[in-house]
Amino acid sequence: MYNSLYSAKQIARETLPRLMDNLVFPNLVYKDLGDHQSAKKGDTVVIRRPVKLTANDFFNGDTISPQSIVEETVEVPLANIATVDVEVSALESACSFDDMTRLFLEPAAAALAEKINRDGMMLYCTASTVVGTPGTPPSDLSDFAEAVYALDKAGVPTDNRCALWSPRTACQLKQIPALINADQCGSSKALRTGSIGKVFGLENYMSQAVPTHVSGTLAGSSANIIVTTLAGTSLTLTCSSAPDKTINLGDILKITKKDGSVVYVIAADNVEFTSTSVTFPIMPTSVSGILNGTVEVLPTHEANLIFHPNAFAFVSRPLAAPAGVESYVTTHNGISLRVVRGYDINRKKDILSMDVLYSFMPLYPELAVRYMG
Repeated sequence: MYNSLYSAKQIARETLPRLMDNLVFPNLVYKDLGDHQSAKKGDTVVIRRPVKLTANDFFNGDTISPQSIVEETVEVPLANIATVDVEVSALESACSFDDMTRLFLEPAAAALAEKINRDGMMLYCTASTVVGTPGTPPSDLSDFAEAVYALDKAGVPTDNRCALWSPRTACQLKQIPALINADQCGSSKALRTGSIGKVFGLENYMSQAVPTHVSGTLAGSSANIIVTTLAGTSLTLTCSSAPDKTINLGDILKITKKDGSVVYVIAADNVEFTSTSVTFPIMPTSVSGILNGTVEVLPTHEANLIFHPNAFAFVSRPLAAPAGVESYVTTHNGISLRVVRGYDINRKKDILSMDVLYSFMPLYPELAVRYMG
């Protein structure tokens, strides 16, 4: 019977490697390897941000200007707990650890990883650079070139660049003849099985966690939209058919003129037109001289993400062991997993629980690009 065979310690140690194998996004970004002190949801921890240096010209007679290599710190609120809970009675048919693995460990690890991956991919909203066409997944080498060009323009380091594509986009990319024999690579099971290949210095992976950005109702509206004020990171829109229109966090505002177009990412959530005009924050800092042009909010699209690892951080801390019940916490390579076996007095049932405390944080979001598809 499960009651006497398998301890929380054994289950935790067997499950953590499986969880790590199923993680994609956290394995591609900067991972904090800080202290192992226990924490709870809502606590704030301090992590070190990777050093960012600038190369300067030097001429004879110049005096050098040394740059500080002191790592900056960033405060990260531990905002998420992913948990999987089952009744022990559902596991009592497990007569061996292989049965336990099949019934609980592997499905639990996959479920935890799916939630963590999806939460991480929501950082697409913090990337201020946007390329691609909504509703049209990239399907040609020229699309890869456009993505890499966007990184180059933003000054993103050329090493360790990654791209996470939706299954639909990955299907298109895998049919490009030049990629059929592309080298496969990756450092974990999820990365190996999802690898599309390396193109133009970009490591490409398929991820089921790539989200669909759902634009507000102002997108696709026939209303006459005008930019009345554009200063720094603040923008004011006037809409002729307000006040029933909305704008969502991450919506893309495109301003087109004869000499080109500029796009901005809306950095506020649930903006509602309570009058004919509304002011909200945008990314990046506005470009002068583009007020007069055709204004549109781009429609719903898949939010593929291309980035350097230092664009984002993944932070995990051990959850405290609860008193009076069997529990075990294990940590490896920046990820902590807790397993608890307790008794639910309200339901009069033994419960087995796995949970992970974690958070994601943009560090240098200018090192990331959203590719619409």
